[in-house]
Amino acid sequence: MRPAPRTAHAPRYASIAAAEPFRSAEEAWFWTMSALIARRDGARITAGKGEKVRPCEPDDVIKCLDRLYRCRRIDLIHARILRLWGERGIAPDPRHLSERADAAQWREAMNRLEWPLRVKGIVA
Repeated sequence: MRPAPRTAHAPRYASIAAAEPFRSAEEAWFWTMSALIARRDGARITAGKGEKVRPCEPDDVIKCLDRLYRCRRIDLIHARILRLWGERGIAPDPRHLSERADAAQWREAMNRLEWPLRVKGIVA
């Protein structure tokens, strides 16, 4: 007779049905950037270990952005603005004169990123 497996040591995997999609592309982008910054700083990213179960990995959002770039739907300036403001953790404010151009690029990139993320079920 085999001993029963120890449940305290068995990994628990979250169901994809329990995954909570993001409300917007902007929310997905900030989540992705925070995960990438944590990874760069040495954290080990493990699926299903966060506060909420998400329907994707950070790399899935990056792949959508890369596909838009390869299809020439966004330019390098969009990617730079997304990285810069994503690392800051806030969107550029069009009310500030110095951020107005960045805000226009940001909004354009978010509008184009929204659809591929929605099709993949990453954004609700």
